Amino acid sequence: MSESNADTLAHFPTHATDILRYGDTDRQGHVNNAVYATFFETGRVALLADALGPGDAWPGEFVLAQITIDYLREVHWPGTVTIGSRVQRLGTTSLTVDQELASGGEVCARARSVMVQIDAHTRRPLPLDEGARGAFARFTAAGE
Repeated sequence: MSESNADTLAHFPTHATDILRYGDTDRQGHVNNAVYATFFETGRVALLADALGPGDAWPGEFVLAQITIDYLREVHWPGTVTIGSRVQRLGTTSLTVDQELASGGEVCARARSVMVQIDAHTRRPLPLDEGARGAFARFTAAGE
């Protein structure tokens, strides 16, 4: 028995939606595995915008340092995917984000990513200030 998108994604404080494109499919007829990383990027950017506002308001820039994806089910065109995202951990200069990708009432993939805030000029890690820490704290998993 599978969880519905609503039940599954209710555990995530922010959501984003992306459209499946015919060009996302491969010769096996399903969405190619590399495209999942793009869907998770959509969710991470939405989380940053929901927490900090538009990109030009961010104290620094965020770069992806690590991503791990667990592929659970195939996704087929046409349709949409919904990406649920939450902050799992706040570090000094980084945040760890847990995500789920759902399509057609099924969880299709899970990801954990580490993003590091960097100074736009020096390209070196930049500590998260108290404002950013408070903003991201609103997007942690309830009860965790």
